[in-house]
Amino acid sequence: MVKIDLTIPVEKVRHFLINSTCRSFMPLSYYKDPEVFPEKESGPGSIYIEAVDKVTLTKIKDITFVNAKDILGIIYVSKSGNTKLKWRQIKGKIGKLTGIASTNSIVNLAEAGILTVNHIKSIAAKQGEASQLGSEAGD
Repeated sequence: MVKIDLTIPVEKVRHFLINSTCRSFMPLSYYKDPEVFPEKESGPGSIYIEAVDKVTLTKIKDITFVNAKDILGIIYVSKSGNTKLKWRQIKGKIGKLTGIASTNSIVNLAEAGILTVNHIKSIAAKQGEASQLGSEAGD
């Protein structure tokens, strides 16, 4: 697991959610609309969009697509439960993304433009240091 603590625009979180949950079946018109977000309330994995104005558009498979304006927060828990992320609005469309992410989610965060190669190298270096310390403690 990797700890996430970044300041990013909500649009990047939207792309992460789409890549992680519904890219293969999301209608193209929804994908192109920056106000359309996936939401999933029950079962393994969940996505909750907190917004000033939110209207349900349609449900496809287990995802409900919503048109959301003025996003205040987003909560995402992966199906495995290994990724738990929260985005909270700071000002306008900028917010703070915090939580933990699995290796698979790291890939999706990179694809969404949230993590850069430098972020990933830094994370890998820190994890290498942590595992090195762990193995030294066991010696």
